[in-house]
Amino acid sequence: MRAWVVRAGEHGERERTALDEGILLVGWLDLGDLAATRTRDDIKAAVAAAYPDEGPYTVGNWTGQLYRFVHEIRPGDLVVLPLKSWLVAVGRVTGDYEYRSAAADGMRHLRRVEWLVTDVDRQMIQSDLLDSMGSLLTVFELSRFGAAERVAALADGRADPGRPDADELAATLTEPAKLFEEVRRRSADEPLTLSIRDFLAVWGVQRRHPAATEQIENDLEARGLVTVPPFTEGTLDSQIAVLAGGAEPDESGTSAVTRLSGSTGRSPAVQSAAHAAGLLTEEESGTQTVAYRVSNLDSANRMPESVRVGDSLGRAMTIMVLRGYSQLPVLDADGRLRGVVSWESIGRARMSDPNADLQAATARGQEADRSDDLLDWIGTIQRSGHLLVRDHEHKICGLITAADLTVQFGTRVRPFVLVEEIEQRLRRVVDRCIPLDRIRAVAPRRRAPHVHSAADLSFGAYGYLLKVPENWTALGWGIDQEHFLTALEDCRNFRNDLMHFSPDPITDAQLLPARGLLELLRSLDPQV
Repeated sequence: MRAWVVRAGEHGERERTALDEGILLVGWLDLGDLAATRTRDDIKAAVAAAYPDEGPYTVGNWTGQLYRFVHEIRPGDLVVLPLKSWLVAVGRVTGDYEYRSAAADGMRHLRRVEWLVTDVDRQMIQSDLLDSMGSLLTVFELSRFGAAERVAALADGRADPGRPDADELAATLTEPAKLFEEVRRRSADEPLTLSIRDFLAVWGVQRRHPAATEQIENDLEARGLVTVPPFTEGTLDSQIAVLAGGAEPDESGTSAVTRLSGSTGRSPAVQSAAHAAGLLTEEESGTQTVAYRVSNLDSANRMPESVRVGDSLGRAMTIMVLRGYSQLPVLDADGRLRGVVSWESIGRARMSDPNADLQAATARGQEADRSDDLLDWIGTIQRSGHLLVRDHEHKICGLITAADLTVQFGTRVRPFVLVEEIEQRLRRVVDRCIPLDRIRAVAPRRRAPHVHSAADLSFGAYGYLLKVPENWTALGWGIDQEHFLTALEDCRNFRNDLMHFSPDPITDAQLLPARGLLELLRSLDPQV
């Protein structure tokens, strides 16, 4: 048995019919009978044909919801219907998918259901299950934390017994729930916009390492939310909008994302987020991958100085001398790239014609999309010294130079070098001061025979090793053991986080504890 939520429209407009006739209803007015569909691809084709103006994300999302309604929900499953009165109805599905061609708009796609109870007070439902029921999707499954058994208790007139595995995880939903409520409170025309840095802080994280990203994506999917552009792309200070991505189409037959994309008079941040909806992947594509995108470089998001088609070559040369630039992009009236003027291209043009103008001195420019994998473009930047960056409208929005790469990768390499030196110094002093048998004593029993020096220990094992009084005494260090072991544990956590790929740089503040530990080790063991 499974438990589902099927909403009765954004404003509960199908609620009375659903309760009176014992049915579940979904909208999608432009879609015909789906009874003949067999696969997700069949439904996807029908959705794409009925809503040709929708992007791949919306088509994929709607396909997933309709596939659940038509094929995954089975007779015998439980279903929850949140009501406008803030009560909740619970029923048992009794029939397969049906289509009523003669019914009124919004009343054609249905499933038969026996309503078991229609007046469940939400105070009888624990906050985690109530939060799960609050997804902005029309059709979704309640699958977490023993939901099906808990919904069955509600159907029997009993209070929600709560999670069978209740622990601290329930408390972590408090902040994401607040984000969800804020999105729900706002209209689609004025979505919540915030920086990726502030967005991550809702989940208590600072960097987009895989575990944190997966948790956030799962929470967003469960609530029917989507970030535009994806929160996995851009710098930490990039702005994103948080939208109800899976809400069914309104009376005009369009989604909230599409309505927002086509609207005018919105703020620049909202416009940018809405137009970037084309970057979203389909529901079936699975979890978004955190890659090192071109947009992860600050300079890719900073509009470079430029000249326009028709400007004089003297203007370009003056700007280049004043600013110390080696090149300038040449843009048309719409901000799209028409080429690059550089000292090299000027020299080549003047060799053949001393009076050459800007057009003659303009060479072909290389441009990448903000969402491209940066690693694919490193060779180009190395050869030409620069790379222009375009946004989703193919307008230039940034310029990456070889110097930018040097600074960026230097920043990323520095933490690894720092941790490596800490570990090498620990190995050296442990091997010098502590006998091998005591070193082996902190290794797992099956690995102990294979430990021949401190180099064979994991980083975390040093903490266990140096907690032993005789081992600590053997070092001969005149420092406080408790503070040192705390610093060592902080460094272990920092190292573990560092080993998980993240497109976000380590800040000086995050480096400070490890740098302090290294300086302490250098003082205690001054050998080079």
